[in-house]
Amino acid sequence: MKIITSVEDLLQFHPKIRNKGRIGFVPTMGFLHSGHTSLMDIARQHCDVLVVSIFVNPLQFAPNEDLARYPKDPEGDVAKCKLHGTDILFMPKEFYPSGHSTTVQVNGLSSGLCGASRPTHFNGVTTVVARLFGMIQPDIAVFGEKDFQQLAIIRQMVRDLAMPINIIGGPLIRDHDGLALSSRNRYLSPSDRQRALTLHQSLRWMKSQVTNGARNAEKLLTEAKALLDVDAIDYIDIRNPNTLQAISDINGPARAFIAAKLGETRLIDNMELK
Repeated sequence: MKIITSVEDLLQFHPKIRNKGRIGFVPTMGFLHSGHTSLMDIARQHCDVLVVSIFVNPLQFAPNEDLARYPKDPEGDVAKCKLHGTDILFMPKEFYPSGHSTTVQVNGLSSGLCGASRPTHFNGVTTVVARLFGMIQPDIAVFGEKDFQQLAIIRQMVRDLAMPINIIGGPLIRDHDGLALSSRNRYLSPSDRQRALTLHQSLRWMKSQVTNGARNAEKLLTEAKALLDVDAIDYIDIRNPNTLQAISDINGPARAFIAAKLGETRLIDNMELK
């Protein structure tokens, strides 16, 4: 595995990467867990060269968010990337050039759910991903369904900008107790972790109700909300997974979404209801 730490070195090395065949790409912010490595395993099946990036992108953090304390484990990350077949690990020390002033914005899909409470977040995500795509020029890129809204936005960006990249969604990975894997889980105290399990439990309850014939989204959400044991609910909603528009009657594709805070830790989760 080759580790590259500068944009200039990556651009110079890129022809050697391209000469080896199809490029697969998994962008991350590090502190890797089984959710990340599952995306590497998926990408590995579709490519000849696997590139993984680790970069904590400041553009997607608001001033009051956890950029400064975002967890890091560079040695552990390197070991996990090697174990899961990474060929090129891009860990830039500097990423944006002096005078960088271009942003990428995907309207519509980014306005609700997490976009409502984090209005600058997705512009930061699409800007960093577009720049990474320009540098790496992958044939395929894999993003996790845990950040389902992000996945939908990236797919829209690729379509709108005619980027010749196949975006693959990787299944959401859960810990043994059902908690969706997240780098931010390490912030949770033991008691808060137990309370965090109510996100998954609420989603599973909604899924079981739909399986048994429930169709009224508003009624489902009211009852599911009562199952949550959290400090603050950002949102709990049922949406069309293709358009991310809210739905009132569950008569087709539907996905439930939750974002909540326990202490200062914000967690998200989602589940297909059909």
